[in-house]
Amino acid sequence: MTTAAPAIQDAVARVWGFSELRPMQSAAIAAGVAGRDCLTVLPTGGGKSLCYQVPPLVTGKATIVVSPLIALMRDQVRGLELNGYPAAAIHSGIDAEEARAILRRLVQGEINLVLAAPERVVTPGFKSFLASLADADRLGAIAVDEAHCISQWGHDFRPEYRRLAELREVAPRVPMQAFTATATPRVREDIVRQLNLGRVGCDDGKAEVLVGTFDRPNLTYRVRARRDAAEQTAEAVRTHQRAGDGGGTIVYCLSRKDTENLAEQLQKLRINAEAYHAGLNEKTRRDVEHRFSNETLDVVVATVAFGMGIDRSNVRLVVHATMPKSIEAYQQETGRAGRDGEPAECLLLYNPSDATRWERLIRMSNAEMGADAESTEAQLNLVREMRRLISAMGCRHRMLSEHFGQKYAPPEGLAHCNACDVCLGETEAEGDSKRIGQIILSAVARTNQRYGVAHIVDILRGADTERVRAARHDQLTVYALLKDHRKPALASFIDQLVAAEALERVIDGHFETLRFGPRGVAVMKGEETVPLARPVGTGSAKSERRRRDHTPDAAPLSFEEKQLFEKLRQVRMEIATERAVPPYVVFSDATLRELVRVRPESLDAMLEVKGIGRAKLEAFGETFLHALKD
Repeated sequence: MTTAAPAIQDAVARVWGFSELRPMQSAAIAAGVAGRDCLTVLPTGGGKSLCYQVPPLVTGKATIVVSPLIALMRDQVRGLELNGYPAAAIHSGIDAEEARAILRRLVQGEINLVLAAPERVVTPGFKSFLASLADADRLGAIAVDEAHCISQWGHDFRPEYRRLAELREVAPRVPMQAFTATATPRVREDIVRQLNLGRVGCDDGKAEVLVGTFDRPNLTYRVRARRDAAEQTAEAVRTHQRAGDGGGTIVYCLSRKDTENLAEQLQKLRINAEAYHAGLNEKTRRDVEHRFSNETLDVVVATVAFGMGIDRSNVRLVVHATMPKSIEAYQQETGRAGRDGEPAECLLLYNPSDATRWERLIRMSNAEMGADAESTEAQLNLVREMRRLISAMGCRHRMLSEHFGQKYAPPEGLAHCNACDVCLGETEAEGDSKRIGQIILSAVARTNQRYGVAHIVDILRGADTERVRAARHDQLTVYALLKDHRKPALASFIDQLVAAEALERVIDGHFETLRFGPRGVAVMKGEETVPLARPVGTGSAKSERRRRDHTPDAAPLSFEEKQLFEKLRQVRMEIATERAVPPYVVFSDATLRELVRVRPESLDAMLEVKGIGRAKLEAFGETFLHALKD
C-alpha cells in the first residue's frame, strides 16, 4: 500500500472508502492526473478500474473509457452511481436519443466519465465529437480497457481494437492510458507501439509502463486429471458450500455443447447450475447473468465469454473443465475468483487430448478467416505454453509469475506458496522416474516416433487393441512394462517429459505424434533423469486447512461470526433488490467480513472499514449498524 497525493487520497476515501492505494494504482492515477501517456498492467482483482475513475474527480475533465463489454459497463455505472459518482455508458443497448443526452451531459460537465464500445468510438460522428471536446479542453484522457486485445501476440486479439490508434489523430494532445490484466513483455511492447503511447506528457517520448504484481496469493491453484468432470466439479462445489463462504462458481468449458451437457449432469447431481453461451437467446443469457450477479444463482457453466462482463467479487471457485487455450486466458479467467481478496480456489481438470483439440480448432478457424501463418503459429505456441504449465510439476504461483516476466517470492515467513497442489503436498515425487522415463522414450523410439500419446500409453499398459496388434507392437520389449500405472498417470508422465524437452509433440497431417526432444537421447540412455511427479488424494479438505493455517490474515470466521455474516448478506440482498443492483455493488463480502470482525458501534466507526465511503454510509449505514447491534 502507498500514500497518494492529498487530492487523490481524499477522492478515494470519500467515494470508495479506501484509506490506501496499491503502489501501481497510485502511480497510474498520478499519471492520469498529470496527463501522461501510460500503460498499466494489473491482474484481475488488482483494482485497475479505479485508475481511470479517480483522475476525473481530481482534474474536473472528462475521461472516455473504451470498454468492450456491455454488462461490465452497466455494472460499473451502477456501482459508481451508488458511490455518488455520476457516470454513463454508451452501447448498443441504449437508443440514439439517450446516447445524445449522455453526450450533452458530458459537454455541460454534469458527468466526467463515459464508457463506450470500441466499435462506437471509431465512428466518424464520435471521432468528431472527441475532437470538439479536446478543442474545448474538456477531454482529460482516453482510457483503453482490455488493451491486450490490440495485440496479435495476445490471447484475445480483436481487429476493431487496432483502429483505436485513429483517436490519437483526432485528439493529438489528449493523453491515452491503456489498461490490461494480462500481458507478457512482448504484448506490452506491442500495445505501446500500436497506440503510439509516449507522445503526450512524456518528456523522453517513452510511455510510462506500470506493471503490478501478477501473483494472486489468495488463489489456490489445483490441476487434476479429468476422470468425470461432473463428479469432480460437483465435489469441489459442495466443498465450498460446506465451508459456508456464500460465494459463486464459474465452470468453463470449450464448446457450447460441453456447457449444456455439463450443466445438465450437475443438475442431476443436485447442483443448481445453468449453462451460458453465445448461442442462447438474449433473454436467457441476460437472465443467467442477472441471477448470477444478484446471487440467486451460484453456479454457471459457460464458455469463456462469460465472466468478462460480470464483476461479482465473491466468486470462490473457478473450474476449468477443459484446458484453457493460453496462460494469459487462464490468468484472466482464474482472476475472476477472489476479486474481494478473500481465499478462492481454481481447479483445472485436464486431459492430454485438450491441447490437440485446441490446436485443431485454431488451425481450422484461422484457415477459414485467412489468417497468416505467423499469427497461427503464435496462437499455437500459446497452447503449448499452457500445456507446459500444466505438465511441469512445480509451484503454480511461481510458474505463472515467471511467464509474465516476474520473479516469484513466497509470502513472508513461508518457504513455498502454500496455495497450489504441488506446494500443498497434493503431488509426490515418483521414485522410479529414471526407469519410467527410459521406458517411455524407448517406446517412442521403437515405434519410429510415428504415434501419439494414446497409442504409446496403450503399448506401455499392455492393451489388447486392434491397432496395437496390427502394428505388431504387442511384440515390443516395452509392451506392458508399465501395466501397473493408470492411463492418466502415464499421460501425465509423458506431458512432464514434453515439458522437460525430452519429448516433443508434432502435428503430422491431422494427427499429433511424439518425437524426441533435445534431451530425449540422454534421458533414454539414463545419462539424465527427468524428475516425475504424480497427484495424491483430492486435496480438498486437509490441504485446504493447511493452506488457511499458513496464509496471513486469512483466519476463518467463528461459528457466531458466520451467523452474523449471513445476517449481513441478507440485509445486503434486501438493499440490492430494492435498488435493482447486484449485491456486491452495495458492499463486497470482504467489507461484510470486516464489519463482522470489527463490529463498529457508530457511523463514524463504520467509515474506518475498507469499502465504505460517504455516499454509501449515508444511504444505508444505519441499516447495517442496526443489524450489527441486533
